[in-house]
Amino acid sequence: MDDIEALKAQYLNHQFDEKEFEVAAEKVAAFATTCGETNPKFTDPSHADFQASPTFASSLVAGRNLPEGFPLFGGIALDGGKTVVPHKPIRPGAPVVGRSHVADIYTKTGRSGRMIFIVSRQEFSDRAGDLLATADTNLIIREKITE
Repeated sequence: MDDIEALKAQYLNHQFDEKEFEVAAEKVAAFATTCGETNPKFTDPSHADFQASPTFASSLVAGRNLPEGFPLFGGIALDGGKTVVPHKPIRPGAPVVGRSHVADIYTKTGRSGRMIFIVSRQEFSDRAGDLLATADTNLIIREKITE
């Protein structure tokens, strides 16, 4: 448990990646259509209130999932799912800046041993700094037990 507290002290809430995304209307419409969206404000670029659907931020991928040097405990990181929270509409044509940091690290112990859970968070904002969306990626590492 001490190793997790040390990881928190070293990595929690420290930005480790930043990327600017150009949001194209065609990509926004295609994403919404692929997800089964039918509301024209998400699928029709000519709509007066055209904007990205609420989960669009999940399609914006940064360069890294974890900070450089982050230990994997001899295991393999598995995808534990993603959570997207929209705050303001993402509009095509306006640049979106994604900044990544580790938001949480915790463990659970089960029959197969200790598993480490890491929440990597991307916060998306416009050039003015207004928060548009937050996307959390949950990674699970099953610690490799050495005998």
